[in-house]
Amino acid sequence: SMASPALLMRVVASAYSVAEKAATIVRNVMSAGDLGIVEKTGANDLQTKADRLVQMSICASLARKFPKVTIIGEEELPTDEVAEELIEDGNCEEILNKTCPAQYAGIKEEELVIWVDPLDGTKEYTEGLLDHVTVLIGIAYGGKAIAGVINQPYYNYEAGASAVLGRTIWGVLGMGAFGFQLTEAPAGKHIIVTTRSHSSALVNDCISALNPDNVIRVGGAGNKIIQLIEGKASAYVFASPGCKKWDTCAPEAILHAVGGKITDIHGNSFQYNKEVKHMNSAGVLATLRNYDYYASRIPNTVKQSLVP
Repeated sequence: SMASPALLMRVVASAYSVAEKAATIVRNVMSAGDLGIVEKTGANDLQTKADRLVQMSICASLARKFPKVTIIGEEELPTDEVAEELIEDGNCEEILNKTCPAQYAGIKEEELVIWVDPLDGTKEYTEGLLDHVTVLIGIAYGGKAIAGVINQPYYNYEAGASAVLGRTIWGVLGMGAFGFQLTEAPAGKHIIVTTRSHSSALVNDCISALNPDNVIRVGGAGNKIIQLIEGKASAYVFASPGCKKWDTCAPEAILHAVGGKITDIHGNSFQYNKEVKHMNSAGVLATLRNYDYYASRIPNTVKQSLVP
């Protein structure tokens, strides 16, 4: 008989189905009309009913199947029993049928850390900018992001009433990334994607120094990485401490799986072991191609302002 799939492939296959369930919850909360908005640290740091329900759904579903995996989610939530209708037990068969990269074939549950952002781009969600919103499930091993799932619940939402809403992008290092069309940004153009709701003098000074042809301001780290892998932007630059590990883990795995690069503003790799601090306090620099061009142009004043 066939050997059963390696643990990593089972986790990714499950995360894919769990992310699709999450997208349904996100859409249902929006269509019901009561977002249940709570301010966490202020008007730009919001939590909605969707953030809460989705995190419960993702964490409980994965913990039930993989009890020894460490799961770290963005929201501080009570550890109540999770309603059965929030549990997703399915697997993506296509993922289960793929061969695990050899370097990850022997991984055990207790060696994995899963970083969950239940709704990346919450502020945009509350403002109706629905294409900015993503659900992020990142999988780390040895402190490194090795696999990820990004679901866009509202992908295609401007395509009319008959359009199928949503898509799921996934990737594993050593295997590649799937669910989208990999496209490079126009050659010779410097298109920067950056924050929409967390701008600052430092953020803007850093971007000006890169002399961009165009600057795109959108919400969500997941959404920004999608801009890179679909060729809409050539660099993602965020010279500020606001981003956290659950924002970058899944996008990093997908970007690295297709040959891109993400670091802090100093060029340091992000660490994803369970003891690590949650804040990416030295900002973000990411590209699909030509990382060194952008890295070499980050001003020293910016670097000195952002301490890892």
